[in-house]
Amino acid sequence: MIKLPILVYIPFIIFVMLAATNAVNLTDGIDGLATSISMIIIVCLSVIAIKYKVYEIAALGFSLCGACLGFLIFNLHPAKIFMGDTGSLLLGGAIVVMALYLKMPLILLVVAIIPVCETISVILQVLYFKKTGNRIFKMTPLHHHFELSGWKEGKIVSIFSVVTFVFCVITIFLV
Repeated sequence: MIKLPILVYIPFIIFVMLAATNAVNLTDGIDGLATSISMIIIVCLSVIAIKYKVYEIAALGFSLCGACLGFLIFNLHPAKIFMGDTGSLLLGGAIVVMALYLKMPLILLVVAIIPVCETISVILQVLYFKKTGNRIFKMTPLHHHFELSGWKEGKIVSIFSVVTFVFCVITIFLV
């Protein structure tokens, strides 16, 4: 475990909170994507919490999963209810809280690989466009690039969910 001085720890935690909440917010762009990805990440963090006997985080996580499952019934393509910023920021915030309570904020770089990639795609696109006037991706965040490349929403949600699941399973066995 790395111990940081309080003057380093507080800005680091603020950065992690802002980055994770906004990453999930960027992931919320097609029906069911942010909810599916977040639910897998939350289950992963809940399993890690059980592994380390932090049952209050496991209870929070599984409660959130129930809410996500209920929401997915109405949000799969074609969506009847939209989450919006309020919901996606809540999911990102919940993920951050769980990781911080487990004292594993850096684990988010692995378990939240899809939101991380979505965020990096936006950053790269903006920087590259400002420098050259050209684009790397057809559109960002990354899921829109695949959508414009001909992938259906269901395929994007499925593949992104499988990728998240694989990274989460690997993390559970390594932690």
